[in-house]
Amino acid sequence: MTLLIGTDEAGYGPNLGPLLISATAWQVSDDDANIELYDRLSSTVRADVSSSHHIPIADSKQLYKPGGGLQNLERGLFAALSSLGVQVQRWRDAWGKLTPKDAEQLQLIPWYRDYDTPLPIDLTASQQSADHMRLTQGLLAAQVSLKRIRSTAMFPTRFNELVAKYGSKGSVLSLATLELVRDALVDLDASKAVVQCDKHGGRNRYLAVLQTIFPDEPVKIIRESRESSVYRWSAGNREVEIRFVAKGESFLPAALASMTSKYLRELAMRAFNEFWRESLPNLKPTAGYPMDARRFKAEIEVVQKKLGIADEMLWRCK
Repeated sequence: MTLLIGTDEAGYGPNLGPLLISATAWQVSDDDANIELYDRLSSTVRADVSSSHHIPIADSKQLYKPGGGLQNLERGLFAALSSLGVQVQRWRDAWGKLTPKDAEQLQLIPWYRDYDTPLPIDLTASQQSADHMRLTQGLLAAQVSLKRIRSTAMFPTRFNELVAKYGSKGSVLSLATLELVRDALVDLDASKAVVQCDKHGGRNRYLAVLQTIFPDEPVKIIRESRESSVYRWSAGNREVEIRFVAKGESFLPAALASMTSKYLRELAMRAFNEFWRESLPNLKPTAGYPMDARRFKAEIEVVQKKLGIADEMLWRCK
């Protein structure tokens, strides 16, 4: 059996809102490092929205545009969660089920503490039911099983602390990503594991960070180049290969990770914007990216001071 793990993030560039990192793990009966799940699931899944009879699982940038609805993200993610037997019916469910180690942070942050809303937001019940049935049957026919969807949420206070500790947000991203990978490898069985990650900040060399997370494994460099960096090691009877690839979301497990991260970030920003608009009804919402983030911060400054909210809770340093 082969375990296929894909990772991706959302919110790496903004100053407002969390950085989300996700990993999804799939299992196939083959002992083959070059399995392509898009081919295996071609009757069920597509990497676009061109067919109403296929579930879209793709890079989140292809499925969601600012100001657009969340239905394309919700279709693939909720079908995947249903296949795991995970029911997400409210905003707080999503955080508790997908980021169990980080959900308690929500109680410490004013704009999340009392926020909740029903989910999904734009996906109809009939479409959700149809997609659940379609994916369940497609996975069974293809002898593929989805084993895990898990995320890490880094809200500004923690993000800033880790950047100060490790010196760059690229290092923070790499470490958090590989911790998700390590947890999946520990919890899930297979004779072979293939992991694919997007390149982190354009970096080509990952041996040092791999040895930090997997200190007992003799990690071998297979290739380090602009296009891809590949490493291998053996852990007991398991062979592990990890690839850091430009446009890594072309790998289906990474595409679903991209969708998961983007969806959670959009949920976080909805709560954030609603909190500030309670005091400033005419405030234009923000996605948190640098130029607009500065505009937003200037407009909330008086209310922020009145509420006694420190910059460290609000503003990411990088």
